[in-house]
Amino acid sequence: MKEEYNLKKALKEYFGFDTFKSNQEDIVKSLLEGHNVFVLMPTGGGKSLCYQLPSLLMDGTAIVISPLIALMKNQVDAIRHMSQEDGIAHYINSSLNRNQIEQVKNDITNGVTKLLYVAPESLTKETYVEFLKTIKISFYAVDEAHCISEWGHDFRPEYRKIRPIINNIGNAPVIALTATATEKVATDIKKSLGITDAITYKSSFNRPNLYYEIRPKTKDIDRNIIKFIKQGGTRSGIIYCLSRKKVEELAEVLRMNDIKAEAYHAGLDPATRSKTQDDFLMERINVIVATIAFGMGIDKPDVRFVIHYDIPKSLEGYYQETGRAGRDGGEGKCIAFYSRKDLKKLEKFMEGKPLAEQDIGKQLLKETAAYAESSLCRRKLLLHYFGETYDKDNCGNCDNCLHPKNKVEAKKELLKVLEVISATKENFCDDYIKDILLGNRTEEISDYHHDELEEFGCGEEVDERIWNAVIKQALISGYLDKDVNNYGVLKITEKGRKFMTKPQSFEIIEDRDFEEEAEAELHEESAFSVDPALFTMLKNLRKKMSKEQDIPPYVIFQDNSLEAMATFYPQTLEELQNIPGVGAGKAKRYGTEFCKLIKKHCEDNDIERPEDLRIRTVANKSKLKVSIIHSIDRKVALDDIAVANGIEFDELLDEIEAIVYSGTKINIDYFINEMLDEDLVDDIYQYFKESETDDLDAALDELGDDYSEEEIRLVRIKFISEMAN
Repeated sequence: MKEEYNLKKALKEYFGFDTFKSNQEDIVKSLLEGHNVFVLMPTGGGKSLCYQLPSLLMDGTAIVISPLIALMKNQVDAIRHMSQEDGIAHYINSSLNRNQIEQVKNDITNGVTKLLYVAPESLTKETYVEFLKTIKISFYAVDEAHCISEWGHDFRPEYRKIRPIINNIGNAPVIALTATATEKVATDIKKSLGITDAITYKSSFNRPNLYYEIRPKTKDIDRNIIKFIKQGGTRSGIIYCLSRKKVEELAEVLRMNDIKAEAYHAGLDPATRSKTQDDFLMERINVIVATIAFGMGIDKPDVRFVIHYDIPKSLEGYYQETGRAGRDGGEGKCIAFYSRKDLKKLEKFMEGKPLAEQDIGKQLLKETAAYAESSLCRRKLLLHYFGETYDKDNCGNCDNCLHPKNKVEAKKELLKVLEVISATKENFCDDYIKDILLGNRTEEISDYHHDELEEFGCGEEVDERIWNAVIKQALISGYLDKDVNNYGVLKITEKGRKFMTKPQSFEIIEDRDFEEEAEAELHEESAFSVDPALFTMLKNLRKKMSKEQDIPPYVIFQDNSLEAMATFYPQTLEELQNIPGVGAGKAKRYGTEFCKLIKKHCEDNDIERPEDLRIRTVANKSKLKVSIIHSIDRKVALDDIAVANGIEFDELLDEIEAIVYSGTKINIDYFINEMLDEDLVDDIYQYFKESETDDLDAALDELGDDYSEEEIRLVRIKFISEMAN
C-alpha cells in the first residue's frame, strides 16, 4: 500500500526508526485524514511522534499546546536535531524577548516552521491570537490533556479556555494526548475540547519492566534513600517530594553524602531550572530531587529509579511520575514511602478550597491510600484503576507479588457487603457502607434511618482493614462497580447478583498495616546496626549525668540519638552534630564525654566504622528555622509565625521541637502565658520533670482529658528549652 510505504519512509527519514510502536501508525493516518483524535498512551509509548510526524508531512504549521516551558525547550531541541533547518520548530512563551518572538513569527510566515509549541497562557494573549489567525494551521495538538479535567492529577483552569480560543483562531483537526486518564477524565477531555467525535486510541498501561514497591515511611527515610542510591552506583533517578522545602533539604543531604544531586521546583529561576535539566540529561548529575514540576515530557530513556518521598495526591500522578523510569525498556525501580500521617497532611492542604474540589481531592487520595495499603499485585491494582484487566495473579515484579501474603476466605464478608449495598438501594460510597457494617452511628446514617436496618452492625466484629480489602477486591473481581460520575457510589454488577443468590468461594489478601510495619522496620534496623554494648554504656553515662544535674535522662539526649551514636560511632563534636536531635548547642554542652566514651570503645574493640553507615546530615540552619527563631526573639505569636511561613500550626510545633531538641534555647513564655492557664502549665511542667519519658502519647494517657495535645507540646518545648539547653 503506497500510503503505508510513504509513512514508513517518512518515519525512517525523520526519526530513523524502521517500524512504528503500538498504534502510532493508525494515529498518524487518522490525523492526516483530517479526523479529531484522542490518544491515551503511557509515558514512554511514543506520544510526541504521533503529532510530530504528521506536522512534518502536512501543509501549514501545527500548534502544540503544552504546559511546561522545560518540556517545550526539550522537544524543540530534539526536532531541530532531525532537520537541517533550525526554524522547523519553535516555541512561544514568557522566556522569549521581543526580537526572538519576531524571529519565530518570520519563520512561520515564510513557511519554514512546521511545529509551534505554545503555553496555554500565551494562547490567551490577543497579539498571538491575531497573528495565528493569519497563518495556515495544519492541526492543534493538546499535550498533557489531563490538565483539562478537574478529576485529572494536574488540573489547570487555563486548559478549559482552549476550545473557545481554537474557535476564535480558526478550525482545524485536534489531537489530544495524555499518558494517564481514567474513563471519567477521558470523557471530560473530549467534552471540554469539543471533540466527542474523536477517534480514540488507547494503549495498554502495563509497563512490565517497572518494579513497584511501597515502603513504610520511618524517621530513617533519608538513610534508606542514600543506601539505595549508593548500591546502584551512578544510575540516574528522580526523587519526588511534595514541598519545595523538602526538595532543597534532601538535595543538600544527598550532596553531603557524595551523590551528584540537584533540586528542581517552580520556585527556582528559569535559568537554574534549565541548567539542572540539561545537567541531568547530559549526566553531569545523577539525581534530580523535584516537586511534580519536573518530568513532564522529559526525554531521558535511562532513568533507572523513581522514588516518592511523599505519597502522591492521586494514582494518576503516581502512574505518570513512575512512568519516567525505564522508558528504554530496561530496569526501572519505583519506590514510594507511605505513612498515614502524610495522608492527613494532604487532606489538611485541601481545607479552604471549594467544596467540590475538596470532594474530588479526597476521593483521589482514598484511591491512592487503598493502593498503598493493599497486598494485591500492584500492577493489577494500577491497571484496574485505568480500566484495564490484568489476568495474572502474580506479576513477579512488585513487592506484593515477590512477597505474597496468604489468602483468606471472605465469602461471608462479601455477602454482607452486597446485602448492605442492596439494602441502601445502591446509593452510597464505600465509607458509608463500611460505617453500616461496623455499626458506626454517624449523623448521615441516622438521617437516612439506616441505623434501623437489620444489616446495621452486621460486621462489627471484623477489622476495618478486612472490609477495605473485601470491597477493593470485589471491585477488581467484578462483583461491584464504582460510579465515578456520582462520587464513587458502589453498584452491584450482574456477577454480584448471581453471587447473592448462589455464594461461592471468595478469597482475599488482607491489607497491610503500615504503622505496624514501620515499627517493625525500626526495630529491625536498630537490632541490626546498633552496637548493644555501646548503647548500654551510653545510657549509663546519660543516667550518671542526669543525676548530677538533676534532670530527666531524655533531656540530655533522646533514645533515638543514643541509638544513632551506637550505630555511627561519632568521635568528634563535629561528627556528633550529624546525629538526629543533636545540634551545636547540645553537642557543646554534653557531647565531649559521649565522644570520649565512643572513641575508647572503638579503640578497645578494634571497631572500624563502616562507611555506608556514616550518613552525613545537613546542620539545621535552614531558612525556615532561622526565620522561626528570629520571629520568636521578636515575640511574634506562634500562630502568626505559622501563617507567615505558609505552614500548619502543628508543623510549626514540629519545627520548634526540632530546634529545642537539637540544643538551641528559645523562649516562648510570652505565647504560653497569654494562651494557657498558669496552673495547667505548672502541672504539665511538673509531669515532664518527674517522668522518665517525653513521649507525647504517654503524657496524654497520664495527664488525662483535661489537657490537649497542643498544650502538652507547648509546655514540653518550654521544659526542654529551659532544662536541656
